[in-house]
Order: sequence, then structure tokens, then C-alpha cells
Amino acid sequence: MKRELPALVVIGYALCAWFAILRAQQDSPGQTTAPSSPARPHSVWDGVYTDEQAKRGEPLYHRKCASCHGDKLTGGESAPPLAGGQFLSNWNGLTLDVLFERIRLTMPVDNPARVGRPAKADILAYILSMNSFPPGKTELQHKTELLKEILIEAK
Repeated sequence: MKRELPALVVIGYALCAWFAILRAQQDSPGQTTAPSSPARPHSVWDGVYTDEQAKRGEPLYHRKCASCHGDKLTGGESAPPLAGGQFLSNWNGLTLDVLFERIRLTMPVDNPARVGRPAKADILAYILSMNSFPPGKTELQHKTELLKEILIEAK
């Protein structure tokens, strides 16, 4: 009897584990394997703005940003470029929320609150278009938490 007791304990533990696994599978239908790693964020190459949004952003950019960053987004004496290699190397690997928050909190320098979130998203769409990122079917959002899911990738 003493030798049978450890075997019964092992069988009991195995049954409990088996029932726990079955219960977990019932609680999450359709998932029979271990969860996969989190999906990679969307990329600026996935079409994260629309043509229409970039077109709305162009005149806003020229009215609010071009005096410092230049008509062709090449930068100025005291403002960095917003298109081209230097811009892409500065922002490569970051998510759009970082860039959007920089724009939202600090631009235009004389009064950042003068331009609202939707207009700044339109300006950012124009900046993305000028960096040859493709347009898509959905407008770029102006909510920071959604922009955290979009990765800036130079290539």
C-alpha cells in the first residue's frame, strides 16, 4: 500500500493538470496552442494616411510650418528637415506617437496650442507623403495611443 500511494499522488496531479488544460481551452475557444508573440506594429509603409488627408495637410504645413522648416521640408537655420535622409535617420525605429507628440507639444514654436490635434495629424500625413510613404484607405489618427502602433521605418 505504501508503494501505491506515491503513484496515486502522481496520477492525481496528472489528472488535475489535464483538467486545468481542458478548462483553459474551453475558456479561450479557438486557441489550442500557446499564444504567439505580440504582432509587430504597423509600419508607415502600410498606408497609414490617405491622399485626401495629406492634401488637407499641405496648405496647413505651408501656413504654419514652412517659415521655419522650408517650403520643401528641407529645414532652416533653426529647424530640422522634415523630409529626406536626415529626417528619416532621426526618426527611424520610433513610433509615430513620438513624432506626433513632438509636433503637438512644440509646434508652431510661438503657440503650439494654436493648431489642434486633427490639423496636426493632417500635417503629419503631408510630411509622410513628402517622405514617399504610401497612402492608404484610412486616415492617420490624432490619438497618441493609436499612433504608438505605427513604426517609422526608413526602408
